[in-house]
Amino acid sequence: MARDAPAPPSGGRERGDDAVNAVAETEGPFVHPALFYRDEREYLAGVVPFVRKALAAGEPVAVAVPTENLRLLKAEIGAGEAVRFLDMREAGRNPGRIIPGVLRAFADAQPPGTRVRIVGEPIWAGRTATEYPACVQHEALINAAFQGSPVTILCPYDTRRLDPQAVADAYATHPVVVDAGSGREEESGRYDFEAVYARYNAPLPPAPDVPAHAFVSDVLGEIRHFATEAAARLGLVRPRLDDLALAVAELTTNSVVHGGGSGLLRVWAEDGHVVCEVRDRGHLTDLLAGRRPPSRDQHGGRGLLIVNLVADLVRVHTGPEGSTVRFWFAL
Repeated sequence: MARDAPAPPSGGRERGDDAVNAVAETEGPFVHPALFYRDEREYLAGVVPFVRKALAAGEPVAVAVPTENLRLLKAEIGAGEAVRFLDMREAGRNPGRIIPGVLRAFADAQPPGTRVRIVGEPIWAGRTATEYPACVQHEALINAAFQGSPVTILCPYDTRRLDPQAVADAYATHPVVVDAGSGREEESGRYDFEAVYARYNAPLPPAPDVPAHAFVSDVLGEIRHFATEAAARLGLVRPRLDDLALAVAELTTNSVVHGGGSGLLRVWAEDGHVVCEVRDRGHLTDLLAGRRPPSRDQHGGRGLLIVNLVADLVRVHTGPEGSTVRFWFAL
């Protein structure tokens, strides 16, 4: 459903038609602007100069946006250019996968010290209410993941179609806001990524009335077998069934090792997905848990990262009383 577009930023610097042409020169090694646009013309006016500026400077540039906008940009820029194009509907279906699997995967592959530019559009009008909190937390955590790095990540927001809450949250997750229509850029007076991340760290909606299966270290194999059998009965097939088994194994092992020695597992079907939930008494204190690529010599500590990489959606609630990880696999 179409939404009324918010008023453009005021009091900022005028940029003219090339709305983000000078974003690259914003102070600091890491730059994270939100680009507000209302139609295709504004979208192209805001994104294309950003990409072409990177190409002209010989800087690595990636574009990860939803399918329809990817087509627009390929037609305008040219698919043969030295741009890494990714469909965010696939690569970023699970918002928890975007930092390690898209943004860091591209940035870390470049020579050390190289300025990297990325267009990332993780929030679009087709996102569900179940996905949206994970999207906001992802946008917040970009600031922690890239602090001090020579990276510019431009995040477009379709203010005509998105819910006003998404636009309001963009001010909290981005230190700089650019209006593609007027070309005005301003610092966000509402920027506070840790606060917005915490606000969406709310208890998850109650699970359906399905049995909770307790587990300890001695029954990890049995609990994984139970989960895969339940998922198969609900319609999940290989190779996705193997991915679910891996996710369950990683999380239940984490519960035993780091979450108090035991936990609870639930499995059910919901809106065309198989959903698994693991609860334990552990408390996640690392904001980037599950989103930080492991170092080459790291042993262990990859459980939640693996779940983010294989599942279609992951939601987490954590606090002193314990943690809940819920993950979805599309049927």
